[in-house]
Amino acid sequence: MIIQGPFRQAILSLTLLAIVAASLVAAPGPDGLLGALLGALMLAIATTDARRHLIPNELTGTAVALALVRAGLGGPEAGWAALLLAAGRALAIALPFLALWGGYRWWRGRDGLGLGDVKLAAVAGAWLGLVTVFAVVELATLAALGGYFLNAAIRKRPLRATAFLPFGLFLAPAIWLGWLAEAILG
Repeated sequence: MIIQGPFRQAILSLTLLAIVAASLVAAPGPDGLLGALLGALMLAIATTDARRHLIPNELTGTAVALALVRAGLGGPEAGWAALLLAAGRALAIALPFLALWGGYRWWRGRDGLGLGDVKLAAVAGAWLGLVTVFAVVELATLAALGGYFLNAAIRKRPLRATAFLPFGLFLAPAIWLGWLAEAILG
């Protein structure tokens, strides 16, 4: 059952406040502010994907743009080299996701991953180091599988190979958590 109405709004508002506070505590200053904006965007992506099975281009585009601004101007190692490295990581992470999207579509004749998820993978690459990206994708995948199994058990429904699962619901928060871990661990 999806939470509706004012209670849902209160939960989302408190979650956003927690994201902003955690970001600013983990990285005081401009990087923390950018991390808070990343967290807000990831929350918006997760909630949109959960409700509409859609990841808006405006949100992923904004997240990538913020990552490039951070890399070029305000990140831990700001400069042209960091900007190019962030863009290269975004591409390096998005391309395998794009290949997975196309390969699955060719093999099964239907989508197994949305293009929004591919773009969200680019966000992960732009914001995070490669080791963190791998951990984030694994965390999101395990959370998605766990959520699917738990939901099926609670509703007493059989598992289906063709079930539709909004992966952005799990990948978006994992991206922010990955940024938070990098900010804390330095």
